[in-house]
Amino acid sequence: MFNPTREQVRAFFCDTWRKHSERLPLVGAEVTAADIIARHPEYHALLAAPEAASELEWTPETGQMNPFLHLSLHLAIFEQLSIDQPPGIRAAFHALRARLDEHDAEHAILECLGETIWRAQREGTGLDAAGYINAVRKAAGLVRE
Repeated sequence: MFNPTREQVRAFFCDTWRKHSERLPLVGAEVTAADIIARHPEYHALLAAPEAASELEWTPETGQMNPFLHLSLHLAIFEQLSIDQPPGIRAAFHALRARLDEHDAEHAILECLGETIWRAQREGTGLDAAGYINAVRKAAGLVRE
């Protein structure tokens, strides 16, 4: 799924959580997604109710992040770290891990990725990979402002 619909993303996470909960075999990205979901107990009830989850909306005005966006960003970061793309992200993650636990380190990167995506959407441009990795490196304390 390189360009999944909103419904496909929601179904993927709900179905993955159902399979994990029922101890059914997981394949491919489901393995990583189940691990990410397990670290977010605040989303378990939502993911266990796929009909309701498919209809809910989250807006900036509510002050809550869309759980499916949050989980998707975690999955994207996992993939980035696995291939060190953009180059240097793995080293920055290790620097973050020197002072944060794994999940908090991922969240530091997640903030940078979310900001990069938001800026690209606002400006109508592509993702600024150099700006993104620079923000991650700053968060990791590898460069000064």
